[in-house]
Amino acid sequence: MPATVAAAGRAPLLAVHSLVKSFGGIRAVDGASLEIPAGSITGLIGPNGAGKSTLFGMVAGFLKPDSGTVLLDGADVTGLPPHRLFARGLVRTFQIPATFDRMTVRDNLMVVPAGQSGESVWRAWVQWGRVQTEDAAIRARADEVLAFLSLDHVCEEYAGNLSGGQKKLLELGRTMMTEPRLVLLDEPGAGVNPTLMAKLREHIRTLNRERGYTICIVEHDMDLIASLCDQVIVMAEGKVLARGSMDEVRANAEVRAAYLGGVRDSST
Repeated sequence: MPATVAAAGRAPLLAVHSLVKSFGGIRAVDGASLEIPAGSITGLIGPNGAGKSTLFGMVAGFLKPDSGTVLLDGADVTGLPPHRLFARGLVRTFQIPATFDRMTVRDNLMVVPAGQSGESVWRAWVQWGRVQTEDAAIRARADEVLAFLSLDHVCEEYAGNLSGGQKKLLELGRTMMTEPRLVLLDEPGAGVNPTLMAKLREHIRTLNRERGYTICIVEHDMDLIASLCDQVIVMAEGKVLARGSMDEVRANAEVRAAYLGGVRDSST
């Protein structure tokens, strides 16, 4: 059973209404609507080609919807670019971690906070003391995150030398550098060995329970979904097919038919 409390009765932090996105005449997302309650962990599952990652892309601003709306805490953020959504506390990770491979693990975290004084040439020359103070605070924050993720022993290693599982942890750490309100995790368990998977699961649970992160996970590992999620939303052929607890969606005949009967392999 999930460690978090039930999502029922919570106000939605994210509300998606009738989103549509087509590629070459194929509707990857076809009128999908869903809500993610504040403080919850929500699983978004479905067969390959269901439209899950396309939906994530529209919510996070990497894709513009053909129609429909995205509301973040009641504000219309439809079509806003990723950097503006980032400033509002919405962060997305990717199935293939987007690390800076030729930078150290620590530096991968330190570049995340926006608006750093050292990014300005003028401030770097005229306000050097301010830049140093800010840089020290960001470094301390990065070291705190690395210790939390048990990656402090590789802090000076190039990110490109990490294992796939360690890169997934590092990407989770990059979200922690922003103290986000909503984190969209795209297949965090893909390619992760069982030992690191257990750590990843516990980190996600801790970030939700102790730090208040609202989390939505696209994942094919049903054990991970079942162990973490307050609610599960099932997509098939671009539509929301079912929602409820893991037991409820597993018992749903339409869900079983979608997984066992085959769904067209368009964009995921």
